[in-house]
Amino acid sequence: MSIKKRLLLSNIGMIVLPIIGFFLVEIIIGYVMFIILKGNPKGSDLNLFLTFRFIAMVLILITTNGLLTYYMSKSIIVPIKQLTQSAKKIREGDLEYRVATSKKDELGELSNTFESMRLSLKQAKADQARYERNRQELIASISHDLSTPLTSIKGYVKGIQDGVANTPEKLERYMDIIYKSTNDMDELIESLFRYSKLDIEQIPLSFEDVDLHSFFTDFIDELNFDLEKEDGRATLRADKDGDYIVKADREQLRRVVSNIVQNSLKYMDKERKHKIEVTLNSKYQQVTIEIKDNGRGIAKEDIPHIFESFYRTDASRNSSTGGSGLGLAIVKKIIEAHGGNTWAGGKPGEGTSIYFTLKKVSD
Repeated sequence: MSIKKRLLLSNIGMIVLPIIGFFLVEIIIGYVMFIILKGNPKGSDLNLFLTFRFIAMVLILITTNGLLTYYMSKSIIVPIKQLTQSAKKIREGDLEYRVATSKKDELGELSNTFESMRLSLKQAKADQARYERNRQELIASISHDLSTPLTSIKGYVKGIQDGVANTPEKLERYMDIIYKSTNDMDELIESLFRYSKLDIEQIPLSFEDVDLHSFFTDFIDELNFDLEKEDGRATLRADKDGDYIVKADREQLRRVVSNIVQNSLKYMDKERKHKIEVTLNSKYQQVTIEIKDNGRGIAKEDIPHIFESFYRTDASRNSSTGGSGLGLAIVKKIIEAHGGNTWAGGKPGEGTSIYFTLKKVSD
């Protein structure tokens, strides 16, 4: 019941209850004095009756008003004290003090709103802590991935200076390694730059109508040209009559697909023939794209984390497989900027599937 209704009923009760009490007391006192005790309704007995009646009226007024006031005060003051206590706890940094209630009045609604705010603050605090951990891990990962090629460059330059590369063949090999290491650094820095710009939404997206069937047909043809050197094969599965026109930035979409394919090829078992299969699934408002490989697969515990920056399923977290460690993180950022979702699936030894969605063009 709302506070407004309770106050209205309390005011009515302060009037009605004393009146009822007066009538009952008057009847009871009159019955006792004049019927049971056979008092004289005139003279001193009447004066005594009036005195008792007056005292009873005062007591009834005090009792009814006191009880109703106490009840109303308690129903308002107690929740306010709880809210005050909760506000003090939050001010002190304690976000564990719960103030939710099942009451349906205005103060109950206020308490539940306050509880929602507490939970939001608690979540924000947890998000901030997680962000700080991620920031520290990001700095550590950047330092690690930059120090590896730098150490290699320094070592081979020192070898050249000390005359270790004393033949043209050795010198050429050393220079090739130095060049490859600088390329790795350049790729990492470029990926970091792109990832940071995506993170703060500084890369403008040029949306246009893109026919995904035509887009992936061309992409598969180009990919097959490269895979044929290793006896690999890429295929496209889609209903030719399906509606695959989406709103997308063509350049960024190509980056998404390239990053996924490069990640697949990077972790592909060398003994197997490379197979990449792209599947388009058109639904009412979106198209789901699956890019599946026949690589080593992915462990269940790694699936939720593969879109995190610098996350590698390799527990050693080394850079032996190449790449910046940001490929799938960039994929997620670009797809989210398109209003879509990304997720992964797969099992060890059965390959990996990367999924993402894009919104279809509105009719």
